[in-house]
Amino acid sequence: MIITLEPDASSETQRNVEAFASRFPGVKLRLHTFEGANHRVVEIHLIGTPQVMQTIPDREVATIPGVRGVVRVSTKYRLLGRHDSKMTGYRFDYNGVSFDEKQVHIFSGLCAVDTPQHVEETMRALQDNGIVTTRMGAYKPRTSPYEFQGLGKDCLPWVFELAGKYGVKVIAMEVTDARHVGEIERALESTGNPTGVMLQVGTRNAQNFELLRALGQQKRFPVLFKRGMGITLEESLNACEYVASEGNSNIVFCLRGVKTQLGEPHRNLVDFAHVPVVRRLTRLPVCVDPSHSVGRMDAAPDGLPDIFHVIGQGVIAGASMVLVDVHPDPKTALCDGPQALGLDKLPFLVKYVTTIRKAYESLTTVSS
Repeated sequence: MIITLEPDASSETQRNVEAFASRFPGVKLRLHTFEGANHRVVEIHLIGTPQVMQTIPDREVATIPGVRGVVRVSTKYRLLGRHDSKMTGYRFDYNGVSFDEKQVHIFSGLCAVDTPQHVEETMRALQDNGIVTTRMGAYKPRTSPYEFQGLGKDCLPWVFELAGKYGVKVIAMEVTDARHVGEIERALESTGNPTGVMLQVGTRNAQNFELLRALGQQKRFPVLFKRGMGITLEESLNACEYVASEGNSNIVFCLRGVKTQLGEPHRNLVDFAHVPVVRRLTRLPVCVDPSHSVGRMDAAPDGLPDIFHVIGQGVIAGASMVLVDVHPDPKTALCDGPQALGLDKLPFLVKYVTTIRKAYESLTTVSS
């Protein structure tokens, strides 16, 4: 059972709910707090056996002053699920950027950090195009042990300093081991916290449950979770629940294509039709990664690269974040150069995403 309190409800309301729950033996309470731009909302989750939970009267809970709503939940996606159509999606604010279902953020950047010059050129281009979010890969798990694995912690200080110099507020950065979180924290502190980091769980670590627990136990950084390339959607959503169950619900779910030969000639079979499915099943903001779905820069007869058409498919379906590989010189990129956009494509990328999002908003307004 999820009990939602009124925004900025008093501590007395929370105590009254806790006193009510104490009447039922075996029921445990877990608090989840969501800090928005203007309000703080608290959810109190009552957890117990189905037999005990059935004895708790919904209407009596709802009459407690300061309680906004009461929803009974299934065991599936207990924390992240949208158990009632009236439940609003998650919103969280991080380093001055709001993440919810109401807007789209473009995280365009280097799949793998290579040189300070390339990072600075990219950051400057982002600033010129009004983009305050990016992706920068420092830790890169690769299929072959002989491929470039990223620069690791050594590049973090100058990446963060350059982000601060050019007004980039959030960097999506993959971590493959819990120790990377500490390395990122120390690098941020040593440089004066010039930017923020969203910790990315790559598709290869989608069921690395110890890593997921570690990311849930830390509360400083939000998490970008990429769907597992070869597991079901349900398995991936349950993996997100691992993060949330440890206390961190600031999660964005990313669709990045699934591994199957049926996706050729694209790198992966594009799964962006699942954007509305994830939004229906959960309250998570949804991201799409067209670069790793398509994996190449082939263009359609209309002149638009497939990557742009796939971006459009994700945004028109309600995605609120787009992860795109760009590079100042894709031919020299040390990782995934064939799928990277040149920096000269950024103005059109912003225009394209903005146009598609406006179309989505106009259509949803009409349908409602």
